Amino acid sequence: MEKIQKTAKEIIETYDGSPIRIMEVCGTHTHEIFRLGIRKILPENVELISGPGCPVCVTPVGFIDEAVMLALEHGAVICTFGDLIRVPGTKKSLADARAEGAKIQVVYTPLDAVDYAAENPDKQVVFLAVGFETTTPSVCLAAKKAQEAGLENFSLLTANKTMPNAYQALKGSADAFLYPGHVNAITGEEECRKLAERDGVSGVIAGFTAKELLTALAVTIEKSKTGIPFFVNCYPRVVRPEGNTAAQKIIEEVMEPCDSEWRGLGVIPGSGLQLREGYGAYDARKKFRLPKVEGRSNPACRCGEVLQGKCRPSDCKVFGKGCTPQHPIGACMVSNEGACSAYYQYSSEV
Repeated sequence: MEKIQKTAKEIIETYDGSPIRIMEVCGTHTHEIFRLGIRKILPENVELISGPGCPVCVTPVGFIDEAVMLALEHGAVICTFGDLIRVPGTKKSLADARAEGAKIQVVYTPLDAVDYAAENPDKQVVFLAVGFETTTPSVCLAAKKAQEAGLENFSLLTANKTMPNAYQALKGSADAFLYPGHVNAITGEEECRKLAERDGVSGVIAGFTAKELLTALAVTIEKSKTGIPFFVNCYPRVVRPEGNTAAQKIIEEVMEPCDSEWRGLGVIPGSGLQLREGYGAYDARKKFRLPKVEGRSNPACRCGEVLQGKCRPSDCKVFGKGCTPQHPIGACMVSNEGACSAYYQYSSEV
């Protein structure tokens, strides 16, 4: 493995061909590439740009507004992962709602929210379901568990998303993508292969260690030289061609595709997941008859452009000034996987 790592590093450092723009879609990839110092070895003609691979970051402002509405106007207990609490809505974040008396419960899994609902039958409990294919199976398990238990006080506010159509929407934003290995551990190889063969979108599935990331970047550089769209699985120890069929099955059983709004990217057809009719009783929008909400982000925030790879976080006028992890203006600074958070933490390398 040392020999492989050295060879990959040499390929990267000595590349002197045409400029290549590589988008690391996954927020964890962004942070690891910074943390490992990989950006320091990149030649000037290889540019890494951050994309929309953070589920909290791509969740639209309107979703936060809906959650605040459920908490303050409907008195629901909001169960959520911690990152979402400080994401700004149009007027308020969930943290602001909590300061006004709303009940916001941090949980570690959707199943924790089901347990909380079972233990508190007098309260309406809503879990905020955000994430990609990696976390969606656990949301589906929560819906099934609630249904099997006959819970009438549990529901889901869904913003689950799938990646393939986002890659199509981002075509032209980069020459190749570093596909997130944990997503493909669920979905397998087929969709990425189709993207290359059918849509001309190139990319490699990447792991998260130094060796795996260096290998993925080296393969991307070598394959880019051909000028032919390509796909390579550089994470075979985890990602099987067929993916996780059990996880795929439960998603198919509980959810169905829908159009979905992505922060910065707008509505991408077929890129979301919503509960099927058989689980409609657990859809918070239907249960509480929520009106359609059009959220508005802070005009000073450039998160949308960051997520599209149109600018770096450091290009934003409020980055590191008005917008910091302690006082975030945009979701990309709030989330631990956000590009702005990574650039702020490793600003000496920017």
